[in-house]
Amino acid sequence: MTRLCLFSPSGVTLDAAPLRRARERLRAMGFDAVIDAAALKRHQRFAGDDDTRLEALHRVARQAPSIAMAVRGGYGLTRLLDRIDWALMRRSVEQGTRWVGLSDLTALQLGLLTHGRCTSWAGPTGSEDFGRSDEAGGLDDVTVACFREAMSGELEAVGFRTEAGHDGLECRGVLWGGNLTVLVSLLGTPHWPRIRGGVLFLEDVNEQPYRVERMLLQLHQAGVLGAQKAVLLGHFTVHGKSPLDRGYSIRAAVSHVRSVCTTPLLTGLPFGHVPTKLSLPVGARVRLAVQERDVLVGW
Repeated sequence: MTRLCLFSPSGVTLDAAPLRRARERLRAMGFDAVIDAAALKRHQRFAGDDDTRLEALHRVARQAPSIAMAVRGGYGLTRLLDRIDWALMRRSVEQGTRWVGLSDLTALQLGLLTHGRCTSWAGPTGSEDFGRSDEAGGLDDVTVACFREAMSGELEAVGFRTEAGHDGLECRGVLWGGNLTVLVSLLGTPHWPRIRGGVLFLEDVNEQPYRVERMLLQLHQAGVLGAQKAVLLGHFTVHGKSPLDRGYSIRAAVSHVRSVCTTPLLTGLPFGHVPTKLSLPVGARVRLAVQERDVLVGW
């Protein structure tokens, strides 16, 4: 049976019920799911103080389960990056551990890529995907099926529909990315992966359209977007409308970035803070092909 450990490297979990529900659902799916001893710790907005969360991260790495899944995102991994034992983390991947999650886990995933050239998986989290109550929508069939295939090694490609205008695009490169805010925060640090000729994917939550545009422009002006062969944009969700926007939206922000950046920006990637999300191998070399509006990313 595949060992799966649910651990908390970032934000506090205020309600234990979704986490326990996630464990039982994952067990019903055939995983030997366990909850790390510190997963429900609390310190301010964090899942325990920095030492507690760092110890939990290293403990899971030493145990080297087949799957290490973040309970949730939030904030907290940035505090730990300079203290993480990256050699230990790399050894866990070499022993078969797949680090899975999104949002704040982007910091860990990009650190793994930078310091160990390790592949991890951008995908679901414990409480927010497998722990969602039936009243709130329960398990998403696509998310579950994609995750199971990814963890079994059967998943070799994902597809989605994008806007018109990219027909015939083909490229190969390293797939990398994650949460836009977290990714931008790593620029200029020792934890930034210097990927050229890659396929960058991005998503975010609770950010106004102008903030999304500003971060995309920062990546453009820093030469990051121009160094990629393609950029895949997932969901940018739950941002409140402002009376100052006057029709300005995420679509308008992306349109402006396209006007100054020659790298193809493809929208429609099913990934982000939404119930339906793909599982994506961060650090894997992929082939991207577009036929009319259909995008295929294979590895």
